[in-house]
Order: sequence, then C-alpha cells, then structure tokens
Amino acid sequence: MTNAGINRRTMVLATAGMGVVDPLQAEPTKGAPVAKIIVGFPAGQATDILARMLADKLPAVTGKNYIVDNKPGQGGSLAMGALAKSPADGSVMMLTHMSAVATNPHMYKSVPYDSLKDFEPVGLLGDLPFVLVCHPSMPFNNVEQLVRYAKDNPKKLTNASSGNGTVSHLAMEDLKSRAGVEILHVPYKGSGPGLTDVVAGQVSLALETAAAVQPFVQSGRLKALGAGTTKRLSMMPNVPTIAEQGFEDFSAVTWLMLLYPATTDKQLVAGTFGAMNKTMQTPDVDARMRQIGALPRFSASPAEAAAFVQSEYAKWGKAVRRSGVRLD
Repeated sequence: MTNAGINRRTMVLATAGMGVVDPLQAEPTKGAPVAKIIVGFPAGQATDILARMLADKLPAVTGKNYIVDNKPGQGGSLAMGALAKSPADGSVMMLTHMSAVATNPHMYKSVPYDSLKDFEPVGLLGDLPFVLVCHPSMPFNNVEQLVRYAKDNPKKLTNASSGNGTVSHLAMEDLKSRAGVEILHVPYKGSGPGLTDVVAGQVSLALETAAAVQPFVQSGRLKALGAGTTKRLSMMPNVPTIAEQGFEDFSAVTWLMLLYPATTDKQLVAGTFGAMNKTMQTPDVDARMRQIGALPRFSASPAEAAAFVQSEYAKWGKAVRRSGVRLD
C-alpha cells in the first residue's frame, strides 16, 4: 500500500472513532484542518505543558494540526465559558482541571457554564500533585517548623495561589485550618506570577504543582517543605509528604480532563478518546509526564469520564460548602 493509501486509511479510522493507528504512519500536512486546545492558565504552567504535549502528539494519529489557546482567569472558569460557547464540531476542545469543573461553580456566585450540561467529557489524562514551597530565607525547613513559626508569628506569613477556588487555594486553606494558623491568602492568575513573587521574597509560601515548582527547587531559589501526595514523588524523593508530617490524609492533587462542547458527535468524542489514549500512553510520553511531575491517569471510556465528572461535582460541592468560601 502506498503512503497516500495509508494516510487515507488512517483518517477513516480516526473519523470512525477507532483511533487505532501507528503514529508514524500519518503526518499532518500543510493545509490540514486545525483544532484548538483551550487552557485556562498562562503558558508554562503544568496544564499548558501537557496541552502542548498533546497538541504535538495528536496530529500523527488524527491528521489534524493543533494549537493551544491560553485563556487564564477565574481559576479556569473563563476558559470553560469560552468552550461552552464554541462550535460542537471538533474544532475546539479544552484540557481542563478539577477546580474549573468541580469547585468553581460552587464557589463563585456565577460562572458562565454548567459543568453537568455544557460539555462532553472525553477522558482523564493525568493527575498533577502539588508541593508546598517557600522562599529560602524562611526560618523553617519542613511543615512542622512552618506551623510552629506561624503560630508564634500570626498573620506575618502570606501564601500565593493560582487563583480563588483552585486546588492551591482550597488545599492550603484546608492545611491552615487543620494546623490552626493564620496565613494571608494572595490569589494570582496562575502559578507563574505567584511563584515569581515567592522567589522574589514578596510572598512567603505557595502550594503549587510539582511541575511548576521543580525548576525553582532544583536551582535553590525555593525550598520544598512537603508534597501533597500519599507517597513521595519520584522527582523529589527527599521531600516528605505533608501527610507524613502530622497531617494524615491531607491531599493536594488535581486531575486533568479533555472536554468538548455539549452535543459534539459521540463518534468524534470516541475517536478523540482513542487518539488521546494512544498518544499519551506511549513510553516516551509517560516518562516525560512523570519527569515534569504529572502522574498519568486515564479513563476507560468517555462514559466513565462523564460519570466521574458527576461524582466529583457532587463531592467538591460538599467540600466548598464545608469550607465556607464564597466569592463574587
């Protein structure tokens, strides 16, 4: 069979939703259709990095070209609103995260979408673990010492977050509540600006994704105090978890999922699901994900992903109500 024949067969399989092709058999060509992957955070953050990996790998399976469109603001909700209003023809999708789907609708007085009605879930892509870091000048090296210092110096410390309603915000509020300490929350539009201010010493702390903090920790510009996972991260094996430092069951991890607008054709959703899983579960991508601090996690089907959204929406609604956090 000629290369042209192979490419035609590849496109038929992808369109039919099978997604079973050799990535080396199909290379997008000039003039190929272009699809957009929306990200609710600035370029360079963990979600953006994974979206760009996806945009780089998908063309070999689908024959389309992909661009990443960053729309930061309101913890990902502005981007979700944009997706909800996008055409349901496969030209626009979003790599979203837990907060935008499951916590923001409960936390904000109004968001421009309905998480349960406005989207077609494709599938989970991975989990992003968070790590608590501080400026190197801070007089503590672990969570126990941080808590002691915060109690002796109430309201002296500050903590940055990626925005109101994000995991970096809610999980830190949970930690402060458990520890009985007062630390001023300073929200930013993404982890980048917040971490920049922590590195500069203008803010004391940040609970952010391992992918975002790793370069600063490696260069000595930030100190890692604890990981928000149940087990130590392979990329930071010497950093104890926050749970093993006296906060049992503490968790700061967010999941990532690919979404289409509601009413997108089910075969198209299934085709994208197959293409995403095939490209993102290759050994080189798996290794790269773990290298940046992402933990691969995939759905069994789009239906399972939709059921997961339903359960997470209910679960985090209860958590937000318990927290008492409510934003305009």
